[in-house]
Amino acid sequence: MKTKIIKSLNWIGLGFLEPLILLTSGEEPRKNGILILRNLFLPLAAIVAFILLWEAGAHKLRSIEAERKIQKVLTEQGPAAAEQMRACIASGEKECKPHSLPSPSEVYEAYQSLLADHKMIAKDKKEFTEKTARVNKQRVKNGQAEILYTGRPSFIDQIGTSLKTVFAGVFLAMCIAIPIGILLGLSETLRSSINWLIQIMKPVSPVVWLLLVSMVIKTLMTDSSMDKSFLIAFISVGLCGMWATLVNTTMGVSSVDKDYINVAKVLRLSVWKNIFKIVLPSSFPLIFTGIRITVSVSWMVLIAIELLAQSPGLGSFVWEQFQNGANDSNAKILVAMFVIGGIGFLLDKIMMTLQKVLTF
Repeated sequence: MKTKIIKSLNWIGLGFLEPLILLTSGEEPRKNGILILRNLFLPLAAIVAFILLWEAGAHKLRSIEAERKIQKVLTEQGPAAAEQMRACIASGEKECKPHSLPSPSEVYEAYQSLLADHKMIAKDKKEFTEKTARVNKQRVKNGQAEILYTGRPSFIDQIGTSLKTVFAGVFLAMCIAIPIGILLGLSETLRSSINWLIQIMKPVSPVVWLLLVSMVIKTLMTDSSMDKSFLIAFISVGLCGMWATLVNTTMGVSSVDKDYINVAKVLRLSVWKNIFKIVLPSSFPLIFTGIRITVSVSWMVLIAIELLAQSPGLGSFVWEQFQNGANDSNAKILVAMFVIGGIGFLLDKIMMTLQKVLTF
């Protein structure tokens, strides 16, 4: 039972909990105690140290910005106004709060505010759906389009849009990169002929891919009522992220053991059987490593692409908050930063777990 639990923890990326399991069963208390200290308590101590350093840095930057605001008022309006500004800043009033790095508590407050906003929007959506249910049912019967909710998306909705965009982009990248990678891996002539093109296209900026995709999509799809932002965003993400999968697939297929290929020739396997029975199983570890890199790259470039494509995801949220300039905008940007980082970390862990489960 204990071995199964440890194996399961290692599969899902929680292998650092293994010493805790062993310690509870009484195995090597000293050794496992040291491992728990190193794997659990030291990372927790690092997190606490990071938060304390962040708090100190935020306090220092706030003091610098506050003094700058007071000096500006002193120069423009005189000593009385400057003292009034100093008192307002000391009172903690929102309109006088310096715009600098927010503290951890302010970021947490912004997080709670975004959750409350999501609940309010979700309630409005539910009420709208209930009100228009009968009308929409009749419109569908008459062959008309349903009346859709057109209110602003919440922060959680924007996270969902970003995840949908990145998954669609990764799927597109796999559909393009894996077949081409197999062809290039099987043919040295084709590989040497096209390799130069791959090396040129691979480092192209996401912004350039976005502009290129926008040109094509806007030329092919002239319907002004159609929302093209999601289409442009996920195709751009796919084109930016596919190169790792393409290169790794090519490398994996080209490095398949020649003995396997010779056995396939002796057995007179067809091309498709050769690919699915010999080539893909042998090259799968490298292919999956490429997919994992593609997921990470796609999530990384997604924010910039959403910002420019005006897709209602996390990229748009960050840009709107930056332009908004409200008192809690900086804190909300940091909330988005931690969410983006956390989702990227989880996606990588999920891909690592899948690789362990599927690779044989």
